[in-house]
Amino acid sequence: MNYKKAFVAAAAIFFLLSCTSGASVREGNSLLWKISGNGLSKPSYLFGTHHLVPISFLDSIPGVGEAFEETEQTVGELDMGGDMPKMQMLIMREAVMSQGMSYETLLSPDDRLLLDSMLRSVTGGVGLDQLGQFKPAMLSNLISVALYRQYYPSSASAAEQGLDLYFQEEALKRSRPVIGLETAEEQISVLMNLQSPERQAEMLMCMVKHPDLLRKEMDDLQTAYYAQDIRALRELYENGTPDDPCPATEEEKSAHNGDRNRMWLERLPVIMGERSSFIAVGCLHLTGTDGLIEGLRKQGYRVEEAR
Repeated sequence: MNYKKAFVAAAAIFFLLSCTSGASVREGNSLLWKISGNGLSKPSYLFGTHHLVPISFLDSIPGVGEAFEETEQTVGELDMGGDMPKMQMLIMREAVMSQGMSYETLLSPDDRLLLDSMLRSVTGGVGLDQLGQFKPAMLSNLISVALYRQYYPSSASAAEQGLDLYFQEEALKRSRPVIGLETAEEQISVLMNLQSPERQAEMLMCMVKHPDLLRKEMDDLQTAYYAQDIRALRELYENGTPDDPCPATEEEKSAHNGDRNRMWLERLPVIMGERSSFIAVGCLHLTGTDGLIEGLRKQGYRVEEAR
């Protein structure tokens, strides 16, 4: 098994989870937003990505190319050119179980058998004997990515580059700066160390025992994003799936979105003040009372659907 590719995939599925925050009564139903006023000499633009859809999806969004060309720099969750190699190394370090922790202590014998079977199914024969050194959060991400690729083979194949990386690479081709809103260390902290090992193991086994639930969540997310319906995306996140046996806690949701949004909102005014920016982040970071659209409005900016 190519572990390096697996670690990149784990980061990708984490980005995908970013496309899942809360909405404002003033918010429209668009993925592309224009930011102006509050002293800005030029407008910036905010675009909500889905990290595992093909680049061709951009053809369905009026004005996104023009908005990108108007700006002087590109902003993402992470500087994927400068920080991604570091992130890969950090994942390889932080994904490993701490000393004294093992699946023998975290799971029952029956659950270990179920997990081993799932891993062998999605990896082509690699089981817990080889992957047991990794934290449950890492295995959850690996299984999620593998299932996504099974469920959506054409989309997964066409999305190898991803929208986030695409915009950053296009900026570099134009000799424009690329800025990350957070560091590799900050992302890894949420990805691998947000939950206790016991909680990670609980969520992992819930996924293993309910793959049909994961399929439904992915289907609903795909449908809403392709419809560019951020209201529907917001409702999916806030309301979840009825009878979900393994819902995220409010604290976990906040750590994935609300807390990060507040940190980004502290950094964005300086970034946009220096240069007009094309800001491409997971789509549901845009929505909700703690989302970027409402947060920027509270800071005095005019944020409106780009036409």
